[in-house]
Amino acid sequence: MEPATDNLGQIGASSKRFAQRLLTIGENRLELLTVEVQEERERLLHAIVLALGVAAFGLLAGITLTAAIVVWLWAWSPVAFLLILTGLYGAAGVCLYRRLTGSLHDWQTFSATLEQLRKDRAFLEQILE
Repeated sequence: MEPATDNLGQIGASSKRFAQRLLTIGENRLELLTVEVQEERERLLHAIVLALGVAAFGLLAGITLTAAIVVWLWAWSPVAFLLILTGLYGAAGVCLYRRLTGSLHDWQTFSATLEQLRKDRAFLEQILE
């Protein structure tokens, strides 16, 4: 009867070690996720601040340039140049919008965490087979 008891004790110890390792892996992945969330938050905040600065100063520059061109060419045809500038500004806005949607489409959030979880799943599947 001792071999059965020893075998049961070994199974219990192995299960305990497996559970401890699994919890350690889960804790490490949670820490990685937390770090990535913090990095993404900081990156997003930085991007928003930069975008607001670009928008504000771009708007000021555009208004000043438009006023200068209209004043300079007032004698010829102010309406024609206002329409031309409107078309140019509209084309620039569409171009920037397309670039923004393209960059948001390729944005990968939590890529390191997801990759590590895929590796863990593959490793566990390999062990359990």
